[in-house]
Amino acid sequence: MSEKAEEKKEEPNKQKKHEEKKPAEKEVIADLTDTCQRLQAEFENYKKRVEREREDFIKYSKAKIIDEILPVLDSFEIALKNTSDKDKFIKGVEMIYAQLFSILEKEGLKPIKAMGEKLDPYKHDVLMKASSDKPEDTILEELQKGYMLGEKVLRHTKVKVAK
Repeated sequence: MSEKAEEKKEEPNKQKKHEEKKPAEKEVIADLTDTCQRLQAEFENYKKRVEREREDFIKYSKAKIIDEILPVLDSFEIALKNTSDKDKFIKGVEMIYAQLFSILEKEGLKPIKAMGEKLDPYKHDVLMKASSDKPEDTILEELQKGYMLGEKVLRHTKVKVAK
């Protein structure tokens, strides 16, 4: 037999094998597509679940601090009912301030030290400058107290500094 005749015999066999592979490849592609779509759906569900959990966490973390502050609110109500004696009223408000500050301190709030300190632009805002015998940029007066939560500045201290 000649080579051409053998090649002609092999060509139909190759075509049959190639046609047999096509359905198998289609099944693999369909399986992979299905898997990919399932993974995408699972990921979308995961993102939604994480967002819901984050919102719940925020909502319930607020509930904790509010629960701790409620006694302060009660104390204010009692103080406002008893305004007849000025000295007792002032003493009561001072106690309420201490109660509230204690709760906030327990949560990590710290006042920023300012008086007599050198100006720190990361913690202090200069509102005024005044002549003084103290070194330049020394804080002379605290106009509004600043606070930090951990290492983060919540509110800068408003200050008057020496020129």
